[in-house]
Amino acid sequence: MQILIVNQSEVRQLLPMAECIEVMAEALKTLARGQAILPLRPVMWLPEKVGALGMMPAYMEDLEIMGLKIVSVFPRNHGTEYDSHMGAVMLFETKHGQPLAIMDATEITAIRTAAVSGVATRLLAREAAGDLALLGSGTQARTHLEAMLLCRKIRRVRIWSRNPENGLRFVGRESRRHNMNVELMPTVQAAVQGADIICTTTSSPDPILFGKYISAGAHVNAVGSSVPFARELDTEAIVKSRLFVDRRESTVNEAGDFLIPKKEGAIADSHIQGEIGEILLGKVKGRKSEEEITLFKSLGLAVEDLASANHIYKKATQNGLGTLVGLGGSRH
Repeated sequence: MQILIVNQSEVRQLLPMAECIEVMAEALKTLARGQAILPLRPVMWLPEKVGALGMMPAYMEDLEIMGLKIVSVFPRNHGTEYDSHMGAVMLFETKHGQPLAIMDATEITAIRTAAVSGVATRLLAREAAGDLALLGSGTQARTHLEAMLLCRKIRRVRIWSRNPENGLRFVGRESRRHNMNVELMPTVQAAVQGADIICTTTSSPDPILFGKYISAGAHVNAVGSSVPFARELDTEAIVKSRLFVDRRESTVNEAGDFLIPKKEGAIADSHIQGEIGEILLGKVKGRKSEEEITLFKSLGLAVEDLASANHIYKKATQNGLGTLVGLGGSRH
């Protein structure tokens, strides 16, 4: 038996953003059809909640795969040489249960998270949306900029960062990469004023984006928080938005952006308009007017990791990439 090992640079090569957006759309449709098994992720917290180890298993009937992402989450890594999310994705086939591959999870997570926001943006942002605000200057800000540029004709990009030095580095690097002017703003309010697409990609435990800052007709991708006790958006922002999610069950158990306003009595479960996969299948209507604010709350799902890993595995085997490792040794 041989297992394919795919490293971070190979993941980046084999999972370009444009392809990943299409792969994520199909994965979310699979989920919405009920063709996936997706347990809630168990999370082991370290003392003082300085970090966590999350385990994310899933099964996808149509792709005949199952697997697991195991990922460490250390928010204090933001602004250091270490990523905040690190781990591995294990891919198995479901005919015999044979393990197929082990892949770097850091890059898969970075790409697929932004790709899912890309799917949501294509469905929910106004067609003419072109003024983008990014809150945060880390990995997810980088990949979200790439995804948003693929999904709408972006005319202006503003960014806010809690760390101005990180913000300046982001501005210089991404302005060169995309041959466009990225503006660093001193406050969240200055970054989002008049923006019609807003992506929140921070590790903040407390709200940074307030409802009073969000312009009519905007679409928001809320990405940074994935635990019940932290949120990036205040209650007003949630209340005034039409809320869409990657998965209802995950949202009502794990999303602080939803659970804290619910605990306050400001919203109920019915505030969730639908899942992105349900919009794709035509079961739920997305944006209904030019003036309403739409919000996609992203938590990240194991089916997204598995579908990405399956796509990478097929391309790697076709192109002779990755490293095959067996009990008797290894060959490249």
